[in-house]
Amino acid sequence: MSVRLFGVVALIALGGCESDSGPVKATEEPAALVALATAQADRSSGSLLAIGTVRAKRETALAFNTNGRIATLLVDSGDQVTKGQLLAQLDPAAISADDAAAKAEAVRAAAELKRMVDLNAKGWVAKSRVEAAQAAASSAQARVASVGFNLRYSKIYAPSSGIVLKRHIEPGQIVAAGTPVVTIGEAREGYVLRAPISDVGMAAIKVGQAASVSIPAIGSVPFPAKVTELAGRGDDRTGTFEVEVALPARPGLRSGLIGEASVQTGAALSAGGVRIPASAVWQARADEGFVYVVDPVTLVVRSRVVQLGALNDQMLVVTGGLKAGEQVAISGIDRIRDGGKVRLK
Repeated sequence: MSVRLFGVVALIALGGCESDSGPVKATEEPAALVALATAQADRSSGSLLAIGTVRAKRETALAFNTNGRIATLLVDSGDQVTKGQLLAQLDPAAISADDAAAKAEAVRAAAELKRMVDLNAKGWVAKSRVEAAQAAASSAQARVASVGFNLRYSKIYAPSSGIVLKRHIEPGQIVAAGTPVVTIGEAREGYVLRAPISDVGMAAIKVGQAASVSIPAIGSVPFPAKVTELAGRGDDRTGTFEVEVALPARPGLRSGLIGEASVQTGAALSAGGVRIPASAVWQARADEGFVYVVDPVTLVVRSRVVQLGALNDQMLVVTGGLKAGEQVAISGIDRIRDGGKVRLK
C-alpha cells in the first residue's frame, strides 16, 4: 500500500470517529447530591429518649344512630364544650314521620289482635290466626321502640367536658348511621404523650416508670411524668412500639403538640454506640439496617450493615458497624450507587 493510500485510509478512519458536532465522548452518570451527618458518640446510657405527639387520653368520635340530614351543628374544631351540651341534631321530620307511622301500625295491630281473640273465643277462627295476630302486634311494638330510640338519639350531646378536636361534616350533609360527626377530647382523662420506640427500648422500660417531658411550645422547663401504657405489638411498617406517658395538667396543653420524653431505664441501652439521624438508615429490618458511609476525601460511598438500638422520631442509636466520626449520607439515598461518588450540598 502506498503512503498516499495509507493516508487516505487513516483520514477515513479518523472521520468515522467524529460526528458533525465533534468527537463522540462517553457520558458519565452525574454524582448524586447529598447531605452528610457525622456519627456522634452516644451519651444516653441509662435513659431512653422518645419524641412524640401530645394527645387527649380519650378521644371520642360521636355519631348518630340513624341515617339523616344534619339540621344543626353548633360547634367547630377547637371549641370548648361542657358535659351535656347539645352539639348536633338531625332533621327531625323524617324520624318523626317514622315514629308516627310506627305508632299507628301498633294501634292497628293491637286492634286486630283483640278482634282475633274475640272471634277465637266464639269458635269462628282457628288459634293459629290469633297467634299470627299476636306476632304482628309484638313486631309493631318493637318497631315503635326502635324508632323511638332513633328519635331520642337524633341529637348528639357532649359525653363530658372537653374540646372539639375535629368537626368531620357540615350542616346540610346527609350522613349514614355511625358516620363520625365530631371528635371530642375528654378533659377529665387529661393528656398523654405518645411516642415510638424501638424493641430494645421497649424491653428496657415498664409501666409506672418515671419520666421527664419537655414540650417547647408551652415552656422550656421539663416536668415530671409517668409511663402509663406500652403497646402490645409493634407497628408492621416501622417495627417500632408506642409508649404512652401521662402528662400532668399544664396550661396550654393541646392535642398535636410535639414533646420529648426521657425515661430513666437504670441500664445502658447502647454501650459504645453512636447516634445518627434516622433518615440515614434504609432497608431496616428488626435490629439491622444499611447506611451509606462517605469517604470525606474521595467522596466515594460504600453501603454498610449496622446494628440498630434505641430510636425516636429524629435520631437513632447504632450499636455496631459504625464508629464515631464517620460520615453517613442523610439525603438523596435513592440516588446513591454503592462505590460511586457524591456531591455535597
